[in-house]
Amino acid sequence: MKRHAALPLVMLVLLMLGKAASFAQGPGTPTVTTLSPAERTMAQARKLIDKNPKDFEAYNALALALSRRARETSDVNYYTQAEDALQQSFAISPDNFDGQRTHVWLLLGKHEFAAALEAAKKLNKRMPDDAMVYGFLTDANVELGNYKDAETAAQWMLDLKPGNIPGLTRAAYLRELYGDIDGSLELMNMAYQSTPPSEVEDQAWILTQMAHLKLAIGKIDESEKLSQQALKLFPGYHYALGNLAKVRIQQKRYDQAVELLKQRYQAAPHAENVFDLAQALQLAGKSDEAAKAFAEFERKSLLETGRGDNSNHELIFYYADYAKQPDEALEVATRELARRHDVFTLDSYAWALYRNGKFAEAQKQEEMALSLGVRDARMFRHAGEIALKSGDQAAAERYLKQSVELNTLGSEQARTTLAALTTPTARQ
Repeated sequence: MKRHAALPLVMLVLLMLGKAASFAQGPGTPTVTTLSPAERTMAQARKLIDKNPKDFEAYNALALALSRRARETSDVNYYTQAEDALQQSFAISPDNFDGQRTHVWLLLGKHEFAAALEAAKKLNKRMPDDAMVYGFLTDANVELGNYKDAETAAQWMLDLKPGNIPGLTRAAYLRELYGDIDGSLELMNMAYQSTPPSEVEDQAWILTQMAHLKLAIGKIDESEKLSQQALKLFPGYHYALGNLAKVRIQQKRYDQAVELLKQRYQAAPHAENVFDLAQALQLAGKSDEAAKAFAEFERKSLLETGRGDNSNHELIFYYADYAKQPDEALEVATRELARRHDVFTLDSYAWALYRNGKFAEAQKQEEMALSLGVRDARMFRHAGEIALKSGDQAAAERYLKQSVELNTLGSEQARTTLAALTTPTARQ
């Protein structure tokens, strides 16, 4: 349930199943304001199943709605229920296309990216003009680090259905990865303007992504407003709580960040969320609580480290920066690198190498991570620290300045290192 993030995965429903959309907003359907969009669709799909238990499309719609509910709540148990619904669909109509397409969505939701890519390729051969399959090819390739293939698939998605919302959000994420934050914001805003008012979670998700982008370039006040707007639309939304907490940390309002992250962890008790909470507790000066949270994180993270949907990036940074266990950091990083080569995995691998004194290899890996064009304050700081240890002071200063210029999370440490590096004493 991460956006590693970033993509986090873009799971917009509007192009998936025309029938599913009609369930949520069909003629004569009463508006139930107490239910989320996913819950409304779940209820309508179950009514159709009760009416006709042999309607395989209704089971597909139920599986789709359950997976949307997983994003709304960050509760992975909904994926298991969705898989059960799909099995019912396949029992009635083996290998039906909509069911197989939803199956790929579930693989992506569980972070089984290699399997999702192979399944999406097969569906693409079967139905080469299906826009959403190109969306899944985009998602899987992004997470595996196959960025050129992802870009090609995203372009096909937009060529087939110009201006479609899932295509716009995927293109926006690619723009972010290539360092074009303004372009990413423009595409996200286009997607937001096109999203129906009834799809409040989709709107909140897009607003949160825009808030994330604003924060990434140091526009703290704008990020705060967008996060609060998302929470107003979809109260208690775990993604928006997490981003607003980052805003509070940037504002040095650490106690408020802690409270927001406690709310998020209560709603979505995942390992990566307690890791963020532990870091905030430490910043707030609550060392004992932080230590307990870090211990809880390590226990939870180790339980899932061998699965696709893991918190290995956070586990690497925990071992590298907090537990001071560099060997363990490198072991986890090496294992994760065998699964995927996206920029964030390369960055965490480079940092683990750095903590183990392997500076030349660390510099090579960090430069590979940054070669795509991504603008990330923490990654720039890592690159600066690594270059410094590699004896490349010019590169170190350049990377650290880039981190400082973004003026966001990660920049403060870079500012401290850069100040020490550029003092007259340091230059002697």
